[in-house]
Amino acid sequence: MQDINQLLENARQAQLAGNKHATLEQYSQVLLQHPNELNLQIVCGNLCVELGRFEEATGHFRRILAFNKSSDARNALCFSLQSLGNEAHSQGNFALAAASFEEVLQHQPNNAIFWYNLGNAQRELSLSQKALNSFKQSIKLDPSDADAHNNLGNVQRELGQLDLAIASYEKALQLKPNLHHALVHLVHQKQHICDWQGLDVQIATIRDLVKNVPEAQISPFAFLSMPSTTAAEQKICASNYVAQNYAQFYKMRDSLGFSYTKNHKKIRIGYLSADFRLHPLAFLITELIENHNKTQFETFAYSYGINDKTPARKRLEHAFDHFHDIRNLSEIDAAKKINADQIDILIDLTGFTQSSRTGIVALKPAPININWLGYPGSMGEYLQEPLFDRLLADKTVAPDSKNFSEKLLYLPCYQPNNQREVGKVTQKSEHNLGENFVFCSFNQTFKITAEIFAIWMRLLAQVPNSVLWLLECNPWAKANLQREAEKAGIDKNRLIFAPRVSIEAHIERQRHADLFLDTLPYNAHTTASDALYMGLPVLTCIGKTFPSRVAASLLETMNLPELICENLQKYEEKTLFLAKNPVELTKIKQKVITQRESSDLFKPEKFARELEALFLSL
Repeated sequence: MQDINQLLENARQAQLAGNKHATLEQYSQVLLQHPNELNLQIVCGNLCVELGRFEEATGHFRRILAFNKSSDARNALCFSLQSLGNEAHSQGNFALAAASFEEVLQHQPNNAIFWYNLGNAQRELSLSQKALNSFKQSIKLDPSDADAHNNLGNVQRELGQLDLAIASYEKALQLKPNLHHALVHLVHQKQHICDWQGLDVQIATIRDLVKNVPEAQISPFAFLSMPSTTAAEQKICASNYVAQNYAQFYKMRDSLGFSYTKNHKKIRIGYLSADFRLHPLAFLITELIENHNKTQFETFAYSYGINDKTPARKRLEHAFDHFHDIRNLSEIDAAKKINADQIDILIDLTGFTQSSRTGIVALKPAPININWLGYPGSMGEYLQEPLFDRLLADKTVAPDSKNFSEKLLYLPCYQPNNQREVGKVTQKSEHNLGENFVFCSFNQTFKITAEIFAIWMRLLAQVPNSVLWLLECNPWAKANLQREAEKAGIDKNRLIFAPRVSIEAHIERQRHADLFLDTLPYNAHTTASDALYMGLPVLTCIGKTFPSRVAASLLETMNLPELICENLQKYEEKTLFLAKNPVELTKIKQKVITQRESSDLFKPEKFARELEALFLSL
């Protein structure tokens, strides 16, 4: 045991030299021998705060508060807990952030900011109901906080309360008109419920913000789906988002000191996603993973989404050589895990979509990082350094590289596909379709624009005994679309809404449709593959951005160029021609069925070989 007097003298000398780290180290040694010395606890706690070591500071102040219930001790603990929570959140350690704010609220239950911060951490942990209650409590204590109303709207949206979410965004904008991200959320949710009133003006405002106000927080995924946005603007939006959200991770890289050692023979491929579960992603990649060449490649899954315990999840767990659940790891710890696994190529399958944790990739835990499948566009750059090294694409979705920060890796078709499981055979009458000609569009409702819907209504007017079969996404969209139909002079009952069913039943029922009508500027992606698998012709209009060209990519792969239209006028004319010429439509249907068998779209083993050839070329 070291001499106390010597330790105190060492601490004094270190303090005189201005060496706070050494001072703290010496005082900490004294505390090990005299833990009840409150004055020394105070000194060490304050030093920890000055050094930004907030977790240690909370330990000192907790011990002080146990003996001394003064307001100063309580305030010091609260300050440390708040700082610890903020730091943990910024580093992606949301469990620690939530725990810190839960503890500080035991001491200051009427602090609106602490409730707000707790709600943010709970939302990141997918504790939506708890987050909802936290934001409501924050608003109760401070009704004028626009950010709290906005974040309440985010949770309401995730809970399916779209009407309440829209009201929350509108309230946030009423309190703070320049809360730009609230405007973006408002527009996107209005798209989800097919409320198109005022959207053109609001989208024009958002486009101007992207180009001229780089600090404006604009969700890149929401921006992708907004009509009139260009590929160049989408790249700018992504880069702005990277600068706002991932700059600190770029700066952490040197301190983490990642090296890319390779003590293994096989190429190690890491797949990062929130959606290794019953999700459209599983319908695309499962058989690809199963078909990887195990003699050359070793596959790792890094899953940060929920485990829904479905057969789809279990199949994926078995498909990978290694399956790691990293939900409870911070971005830094997840990156350390990936680097320790000596991953050669890391592929992010989620991108800037729901539950994104792309901050892990920003830390660059692997030498090559690839953006693929989850986010259909460039994910931007920071200080001219791309967030991702490569993007997997094809010549249809990305005919040139000018609007991409990443270097493009070209596949024959960028989208992989499983063979689909088809549910038991049903009758057309079971789906309320009658004996009508069935136009179908099973895209999510945010993809339906006023312009596209107007075309569909004109088609219904010109094709007697026809109906439009849509996915029933939410009750507000259903009511708004029915109202828009009647405004166009179409009986609302000619809109048939398909309820949510199992994926197998959903795939099967598409046999009863005659023609799938695609949307623009955000096409059917997995949804188009589903339709084509069932022999249902998909008629698309090719646009100028990645998400507006995906259906064309699928149709090119199946050698069905006659279903690709270069503008909406031709899209409308072609649809009307096929609807009124059953012989021609039958020929198209037969060709779809033939090409499904002969083309490469549903051949995951061949896709695996093509993808692996790209990996070997890197």
